[in-house]
Amino acid sequence: MDHEALIAIIVFIMAYGFIISENIHRTIIAIIGALALIFLGVINQAAAIRFIDFNTIGLLIGMMIIVSITARTGLFKFVSIRAAQSVSGRPISLLIVFSLITAFGSAFLDNVTTVLLVAPVTFSVARQLDLSPVPFLMSEIFMSNIGGTATMIGDPPNIMIGSAVRSLSFMDFITNLGPVILIITAATLLFLCFYYRKSLRSNSEMRARLADLDAGDEITDPVLLVQSLGVLILTVAGFFFHQRLEVETATIALAGAFLLLLLTGGRYLEQALSGVEWSTIWFFVGLFILVGGLVETGVITRLAAAALNLTGGGTVSTTFLILWMSAFASSFVDNIPFVATMIPLIKDMGAMGLNNLEPLWWSLSLGACLGGNGLLIGASANLVVAGLAGKEGHPITFIRFMKAGIPVMILSIVISTVYIYLRYLI
Repeated sequence: MDHEALIAIIVFIMAYGFIISENIHRTIIAIIGALALIFLGVINQAAAIRFIDFNTIGLLIGMMIIVSITARTGLFKFVSIRAAQSVSGRPISLLIVFSLITAFGSAFLDNVTTVLLVAPVTFSVARQLDLSPVPFLMSEIFMSNIGGTATMIGDPPNIMIGSAVRSLSFMDFITNLGPVILIITAATLLFLCFYYRKSLRSNSEMRARLADLDAGDEITDPVLLVQSLGVLILTVAGFFFHQRLEVETATIALAGAFLLLLLTGGRYLEQALSGVEWSTIWFFVGLFILVGGLVETGVITRLAAAALNLTGGGTVSTTFLILWMSAFASSFVDNIPFVATMIPLIKDMGAMGLNNLEPLWWSLSLGACLGGNGLLIGASANLVVAGLAGKEGHPITFIRFMKAGIPVMILSIVISTVYIYLRYLI
């Protein structure tokens, strides 16, 4: 192993250790780690910039601006009251409703977009019922990653696999991944309702007060509401058709954000920009470069190749290795570079005589998408919601996330293991 690869590993492990300790803000650690790679000659500035996923950054900023302006209309309070009233303010029922909405939305929208839309409603509901929003937010995080696994457009790994394997259609993803995702969704909700059972209790007085509220009183600016909803609908429609339009999701989100600013005469520009979670944005920048150092020096490629060599080319052993390796790797590093590395390796295995590659593709998808639930840094949606929660005064720490995330991730992968074996390997 050359010294650049060794430095990249050491810097990544040190940064990861400081992030876990939470003694220093994770954004500061990520940026310092990224700068260290540049100063130590592991990666130059131009290469570091190439590893930053500006589509993710642009998507985040655009949707944060839209959500920030929309929040001024009172829409999220209106929806939260109506949702809470529909289930008589029962916290467990609310958790299930919000979770299912998030899972369904994430199957057809970007996960980050979905949680950015659901989280403000969650905060408002929690305030109405005098509850901590954390159990609801955690469930929404998990469901965004689970729901996004069900379709080809729901999560970046599936988009990459669908683009690389032309024989797999949009419906192939739904018919092959949809059944197991339904099972995982039900199992995860049962676990979360049990795990958070002590936090999901509201008194009868709060529920009675909630029932007397008039949700319509919360709409403070009807004109801005119409403008915001119009732009939001256009933006979401753009996400559905972005591949046909040959326009990236970041471009659509930013176009929606600045169209809304234009319609409002720019009077909300300063407030909208202050509503962007800049600490989260910069954390992503640092994290992309830290992982880029591992990619640039070939560390990820060597690890994946070595792991695959252990199986000796057997279909069953290779399938399960890819599933579990993808899950744990995607808990620690961004799943996009990992999947980008695995796709050519799986194709090479087919060229070397492994005939049935189908279970390998579904294992890669399930492992990479569901593995993001394991740790706080495992998926973009995790970090975005954690940033929003911290701003609201309800921090989701690394350890706090891990205590629920690891069981959810392992439960998901165990179910996936049984499903893949029974459907493809018997």
